[in-house]
Amino acid sequence: MTILPALALGLALGVRHATDADHVAAISTIVTETRSLRRAALIGLSWGVGHSASVLLVGGALVLFRLPMPVRVALALEFLAALMLIALGVRSIVGRRRAVKTAGTVRPAAIGVVHGLAGSAVLALLVLSATDSAASAAVYLLSFCLGTVVGMSLITAVLSVPARFGAERLAAFDRHIRMAAGIASLAVGLLLAHRVGVHDGLFAATPTWTAE
Repeated sequence: MTILPALALGLALGVRHATDADHVAAISTIVTETRSLRRAALIGLSWGVGHSASVLLVGGALVLFRLPMPVRVALALEFLAALMLIALGVRSIVGRRRAVKTAGTVRPAAIGVVHGLAGSAVLALLVLSATDSAASAAVYLLSFCLGTVVGMSLITAVLSVPARFGAERLAAFDRHIRMAAGIASLAVGLLLAHRVGVHDGLFAATPTWTAE
């Protein structure tokens, strides 16, 4: 894979990566706390920056040194992401609504970092299997990260629309949206934890994880 195909593929897959169920479920628990499109887009931007930082540091190191991530470490990072989803879901379900005045800073960025760590092993394997060129690999990683930033910024802006509608039409609807986001995050987190812990064998003597 040469540089231009790497650029195009990285951007496309980065945008698509932002739409993964666990990413949308996690970020929706924060987006539903604001009714501002600008603030919601900033939340997505912050998530993308956090995600990109961990992908470039961890995934980039794996690609640069052509090292495989230990299976149990990869599974542990995915399990951490599952626990985060569960915690965010519970928080959204039982917590009160609060304005996100620091949107785009610590919390969404931290969520992005965890998601980036959890996906670094698979991304590194994809890059290593696609090219032997260091330049193409670097372009792919950078464009992938840019795609995730753009994709999540758009997604969070769209996700904020129902909250705005709820505020204008019916106060109870606002709570229902946050409840739905919390339930979705909790469900995705539990399913992911079961897959990683039981199916992939994180806690077994011999993990059976394969990159997907």
